[in-house]
Amino acid sequence: MRLVVGLGNPGAGYAKNRHNIGFMAADEIVRRHGFSAWKSKFQADYADGMIGGEKVMVLKPMTYMNLSGQSVGDACRFFKILPRDVIVLYDEIELAPGKIRVKQGGGHAGHNGLRSIDQHIGKDYWRVRLGVGRPPGKEQVAKYVLHDFSKAEEAWLTPLLESVATHMPLMVKGDEGRFMNKVTVETQPPKPEKPPRPAPVTAETKQNTETGPNAAPAAAATPDKTPEPQGALAQALAKAKAKLTGSSGGPDTES
Repeated sequence: MRLVVGLGNPGAGYAKNRHNIGFMAADEIVRRHGFSAWKSKFQADYADGMIGGEKVMVLKPMTYMNLSGQSVGDACRFFKILPRDVIVLYDEIELAPGKIRVKQGGGHAGHNGLRSIDQHIGKDYWRVRLGVGRPPGKEQVAKYVLHDFSKAEEAWLTPLLESVATHMPLMVKGDEGRFMNKVTVETQPPKPEKPPRPAPVTAETKQNTETGPNAAPAAAATPDKTPEPQGALAQALAKAKAKLTGSSGGPDTES
């Protein structure tokens, strides 16, 4: 039997907080795999069902985050579940929003839910870290994680929760690396398309460019002779020429 724990705080006021992404993932797993209705025991809400041919209990501690280990410890002792068969889903501020990492054991890194679980069952359980990002200042962390996801964040949050639930059978069966890879591939944004590379310029394409319909018009030919003068200047020259022509036959006669 595997125990899947989603971490969060109980109550409608916390339901959409970043700190409650573990609860959100637990809800989606139960919905996706057709588990039983939620019941109350072990200071928690829990539902059970089958994932990948294995019996699984999904647990949401109702003790508030800081005391999550009490609920997890009670369930583990009752069902004799070993820490290595426990999978904990929780918010990770050290990961970029929408990123996921999976590991077994390790420290709690200041996460109070993990700190409490460590105290009750030890550290040898599996952690599914769901990235929510972090604020710029350390003093803002508490306010940040207890604040609701924004509308813009839902663009990555919904696909992440759906992918975690879809591929949970891999995690339950012990194929943790493949589980993480599947979720990562499905939730990463598509890479931008590269612009097409320009075709190489050859002698033929260069000639076609120069003589094609879009080629630049040829420069107009420059006339060899000087253009005839125009307007008043032309009239004056013509009059002078006529006067010179007339005087060649003798002097003008006055009337």
